[in-house]
Amino acid sequence: MKDKKPKNVFKHGAISSEFIGDSIAKHQTKTSIGAHNIFLGQVRADVIDNKTVSAIEYTAYEDMANAKFHDIREAAFEKFELTCMHIYHSLGEVKAGEICLFVFVSSPRRKVVFKALEFIVEAIKADVPVFGKEIFEDESHQWKVNN
Repeated sequence: MKDKKPKNVFKHGAISSEFIGDSIAKHQTKTSIGAHNIFLGQVRADVIDNKTVSAIEYTAYEDMANAKFHDIREAAFEKFELTCMHIYHSLGEVKAGEICLFVFVSSPRRKVVFKALEFIVEAIKADVPVFGKEIFEDESHQWKVNN
């Protein structure tokens, strides 16, 4: 895995349920897998200073972000007994209620997928240079603070 070129993990716009379903379906016939775990990050219609978020516009330093996603992927495969992993993040505008982050892991063991998924999502939030501009219903905006 270390010699692989970093994969482009970005999707423009929201990540569709069809894309998620197709990604998961590819693993139905693998008999070495005992468990799957999925994280779907969804844009919330948060109310901030009496204004409701209607969308988030995601931007990134793509080469740097793809390299960081690759490092996280490699670290997770090294740390956990994983069979496969998918990571996808949106770029561009994603409306409230739509999916902006999709992480899918598989392993022979149930407990592994829970620990691995938390490790991966926390590493993404902490280390990947993806930035979100919250767009409010009144069309004003502010940069999102990760929490």
